[in-house]
Parts: sequence; structure tokens; C-alpha cells
Amino acid sequence: MAARNDGPSCSMAICLKSTDQIDHMRQAGRLVHEALQRCRAICEPGVTTARLDQEAEEVLAESGAIGLFKNYPAPSPNVPPFPAVTCVSVNEQVVHGIPGDRVVADGDLVSIDFGVRINGWCGDAATTILVGQVRPAWKKLCQVTEHVLQVAIENLRPGRRWSEIARLMQNYAEESGVSVVKDFVGHGIGEQMHEEPKVPNFVSKELLRHDITLEPGMVLAIEPMCALGGEQVRLGADGWTVVTASGEPAAHYEHTVAVTEDGCEVLTDGG
Repeated sequence: MAARNDGPSCSMAICLKSTDQIDHMRQAGRLVHEALQRCRAICEPGVTTARLDQEAEEVLAESGAIGLFKNYPAPSPNVPPFPAVTCVSVNEQVVHGIPGDRVVADGDLVSIDFGVRINGWCGDAATTILVGQVRPAWKKLCQVTEHVLQVAIENLRPGRRWSEIARLMQNYAEESGVSVVKDFVGHGIGEQMHEEPKVPNFVSKELLRHDITLEPGMVLAIEPMCALGGEQVRLGADGWTVVTASGEPAAHYEHTVAVTEDGCEVLTDGG
């Protein structure tokens, strides 16, 4: 579940994780990976988004893990807490889509975001599934967005500033012809799903004022969201689902990643 881009991070509040703690987070990451893979296997024309959520619920039941999203407090007053264990966002839905009776169709893009806590530690990841015959421009959007995440992973190492990583991510996306959604950003993760720091996928004056130097033991949920038709988004009538203002599709990819002494380790890739 993405963090809202509603204020600066405080680097003093960043909690570094020990090797043992990162091992616990890897266990959580494996469950997230398993759930996303199981959802991918059944995500085909005719399935409902509620059925995808049910598949992730079954992973929680089998493992004894706790889902991070269900009953998460709403960002606005008078909106109920999030009602499901996954966010399932289809086509123009960018993030925080509520699973329900929407039926997946051939050519859809289905973004699934899932997080768990087990033995006190969290994992969080997302992927966008291309269903059936996806039009070329939409396929390219997914390829670019997934590579934006890979750019971050390949360049993560101690001593680098997060703004350096964010600039590489933003440049790759925009040079490839897609827009970076700026209303939501990645985040630190550990015993809680949302911890400091916020890690945007773009460079801003705010980031440069509150930049972060990467250190071993930092664990980040890095989650680029990109869209066709511009970066502007709006909140749907349910108070949760965020959609592109243009009505064009979006893609969302995320991994939980630990900074190590000589680079980084992805904790949600099933390894």
C-alpha cells in the first residue's frame, strides 16, 4: 500500500535493521511473493477481483501471517477502513483499488498490491498482470514501469543519496514516454508497513531539502507507479481507489529491498 506524498521525511527517525531482522522480513517477503504468484496464475478473463483477493486470503490462512491492508484506516474522515487484504487496481485505477465484483477482461492491466506481517516483521510488494492480448502501448507502459523499479534496485548502494536513485528512475520513465505518478511514493518498512523514510520515484525541491543517504540496514518498499496520459490522478467515489485523471491506464510494481554493505537484496522476489 503506497504512502501518500503529503510531507517530508525525517531521516533521524529511520530505523536500521539487523541481519536477523532482515531474515524475518525475507520470510514475510516470500509469503507476499507466493500470494502474488498465485493471483497471477488465476488472473484471466472472467475472474473477479474479489476472487483474486480470496486467493491472497488463503495464503494468510495457510501461513498464519497477518494481512497489512485489511482495516487500514482511511485517509479521509467518514470513509470506512480498507475492506480487503489486497489492493486490486484495473486499467485506469492506479492504486488502492478495492476488490469486488469487477470482472477481469481480455486486454486488461491488473495491478495487485499485497503486504503481510509474520513474526512481527513486514513485507510488501506489487505487480501488474497483463491479461490476454494487451495493446502494445499498454504493454510498453508495464515494461517501462517494471524497469523503473529495476533501475532503483541496480543502483541502490550505501553512500548514495536517494535523490540520485529517484532521478535515474524519473529520467528513465519520462525518456520512455510515460508519466511518473507523484501523489504516492515508496516508504521505509519494518515492524510497521509505513516507516520513515518516504522514497519518491522522482526528484522535487522537497526531496532535495530532505534527502537521505543510504546506509546498510535500511529497508525500503520501492514502488514506482507510471501512467499514460499524464501524471494527474483523482480519488474515486469509494474514498480509496485512485484513478488517472485522463482515464488512461497505469502500472504499479513494488519490491521490499534491504540495503546491504555492497549493494542491496530484494526480499520479495521469492528467494
